Amino acid sequence: MVENHRRTLIKAAGAFGIVQLLGLGSLRAFAAGNAIRPGSGSALIVVDVQNCFIDGGTLPVKGGADVVPVINALASKFDNIVITQDWHTAGHASFASAHPGKKPFETAQLSYGTQVLWPDHCVQGTDDAALDKDLKLPTAQVIIRKGYHKDMDSYSAFEEADHKTKTGLSAYLKQRHIDTVFVTGLATDFCVAWTAMDARKAGFKAYVIEDATRAIDLNGSLAAAWKSMDRAGVKRIQSKDVVSA
Repeated sequence: MVENHRRTLIKAAGAFGIVQLLGLGSLRAFAAGNAIRPGSGSALIVVDVQNCFIDGGTLPVKGGADVVPVINALASKFDNIVITQDWHTAGHASFASAHPGKKPFETAQLSYGTQVLWPDHCVQGTDDAALDKDLKLPTAQVIIRKGYHKDMDSYSAFEEADHKTKTGLSAYLKQRHIDTVFVTGLATDFCVAWTAMDARKAGFKAYVIEDATRAIDLNGSLAAAWKSMDRAGVKRIQSKDVVSA
């Protein structure tokens, strides 16, 4: 009975062009009510779940380790998983230590705009930059490393901080016929938010799974990030909303 009802909804949606409007990934959510069933057109993006952002790391996000079991549970529901890693050079321009007289969490003007200055973190090849050992992502097929240009930061999995230099992720997803992304990881108000908003800019439908993220919340940055994501058309959901096909 339920399956017949779902098929009727999908058929009706197609008749009114809703398939074209929402895309296949979102159509499944439309047909199932609050439940979202990721299909072949969906990808889970796991942002920067690295030692540097976990307790004991160089830039810990409060509760960062708590996202790991949530993400692991979500992973079994996705055929496509993308991982990102902060991958900075030593002396990176985003480090406060590279700017005499500056302290972490102050700002500086760089060639591409205002840059928050961070403690040294996620330096290439160090254990601090490694993925959390408890992550279990068996269907992950690609890792996007970002922030490896010494003079430019990169929060987003899609673009570097100049909003011009592409990582290649958009083309990869489109070649795989993926139209919907579900973003998780660290931190909600920086790399997660920028990734989700850039996904929308690139034409993807984007969800942020709130309980699979944690925030830094620097001077109100979390509330500002959610406001910006909402304006961009990013949807906020919980892990319980994502169910197996």
